Amino acid sequence: MHPSPTDPVVERVDAKHRYEILVDGKRAGLTAYRDHGAQRVFYHTEVDDAFAGQGLASQLVQQALTDVRDAGKRIVPVCPYVAKFLKRHDEFGDITDPVTPEILQWLNTELG
Repeated sequence: MHPSPTDPVVERVDAKHRYEILVDGKRAGLTAYRDHGAQRVFYHTEVDDAFAGQGLASQLVQQALTDVRDAGKRIVPVCPYVAKFLKRHDEFGDITDPVTPEILQWLNTELG
């Protein structure tokens, strides 16, 4: 089954440390991460106002987290949206790590 041209597509953009969701080839939103060993630390999710209210953030995060699982990594939800998503989707609970002061400090240094 091929997605129709209007189906959003989620891509991992390693060079920019983020997953992007594309609608008709336009970037509609992104969720940004940094890798910390086996942990993928998500720290920011946004959807363009023009695309708000279409459930794109949820699709984006769902596919991003599925990709993390497929990669054998673990999730650290610094981003409030990702944290909220995980509360509603406990199927990722087994690969979710708590946000610790150490992680936050490391992230601050990374993002500098």
